Amino acid sequence: MATDPTGGDLKSMLAEDPGGPVVMLNLLRFAPGGRALYQEYARHLQETFLPRYGAQIVYAGTGGTALVAEDGQAWDAVVLVRYPNRTAFSRMVADPEYQTVTELRTRALVEAVLQPTSEWVAGT
Repeated sequence: MATDPTGGDLKSMLAEDPGGPVVMLNLLRFAPGGRALYQEYARHLQETFLPRYGAQIVYAGTGGTALVAEDGQAWDAVVLVRYPNRTAFSRMVADPEYQTVTELRTRALVEAVLQPTSEWVAGT
């Protein structure tokens, strides 16, 4: 199961950039003991990396029972992070200092969805 973006994933994300801010949807499924590891990763993210790249957590919460979903689509947590643009996200994940803490996220998860979203403009 996928947990981390690849270089190809990042290239595709940047190639389809509509411009402007991006809210990154994170759907997370934790490994046993993974919640504590993820919380440690999140602490580093909030203290160092999000401020460095002009980003902020918009929402973080625990997943509940899905009302409408296929089997296997229940998630342990949902996190929404707003970045000023897709380039800021890409620069963050390429940051050598970030790379030293991202292993916490990798070990914490058995599966994840990481999807960039763009705000709908009124009338579209």
